[in-house]
Amino acid sequence: MDRWIQREVKSRVEELELPFNRDGIDPFGISKRHVARFMTMLGWFYRRYFRARVFGIHNVPTSGRAMLVGNHSGGYAIDAGMVIASCFFELGPPRLAQGMAEKFLAKVPFVSAWTSKTGQFTGLPEHAIRLLENERLLMVFPEGARGTAKLFPERYSLVKFGQGFVRLALQTNTPIIPVAFIGGGEAVPTISNLEPLGKLLGVPYIPVTPYLIPAPLPVPVSIHYGEAIHFEGTGNEDDAAIVAMVDEVKGRIAALIEEGRKS
Repeated sequence: MDRWIQREVKSRVEELELPFNRDGIDPFGISKRHVARFMTMLGWFYRRYFRARVFGIHNVPTSGRAMLVGNHSGGYAIDAGMVIASCFFELGPPRLAQGMAEKFLAKVPFVSAWTSKTGQFTGLPEHAIRLLENERLLMVFPEGARGTAKLFPERYSLVKFGQGFVRLALQTNTPIIPVAFIGGGEAVPTISNLEPLGKLLGVPYIPVTPYLIPAPLPVPVSIHYGEAIHFEGTGNEDDAAIVAMVDEVKGRIAALIEEGRKS
């Protein structure tokens, strides 16, 4: 592994504004040692393999609660990893973006323990509320697995967004930062999804690429952060009001995607 990245990770982990105890564990069970290993791996993909470019990182607050809401594509969560890496490597001080992982991951041996130790928790409302009330940076992909299942021609479209993230933002008075990830569909150019095989293995599907295996290609990717959206309300609004807010966020992400494809 790249020694320069290892040195940068070691320095940045010490700058994380997380309340680690003397054993390197924070109140959520996040392990400083596991975060360092995770970021070293992500750093190589981020810096060397995908050569990620980041735009608008100044829109991500350096402290306090915020919700990163982005598009999903590319067979599996490459976008999540690169968003996490960008907040760690590009912000000063660095921040740990904490995702709401798909529930099926909790059933995969060893995966649930690893993800929780690196700050990525099962996507349950109680987890999200607790993180935001502790002023964390929450990462959400409202398309869910439907987003990563997009086929190559659909890679820059947006499928139906869930509504829960908006109700959560209202309930916790959290700003939403729209995010567009460009390149996921090129990294894993999915031509079909094997759902029966996926269910057999305990996942929603297995993506199939023109070269059969879903290993990512070393294509350049970019991440685009938009200006914060502040909604007012309690989270108990009727569905019509929530849908309007969801559509506003979705529209902002779509605009960022179009801008990103031109950059």
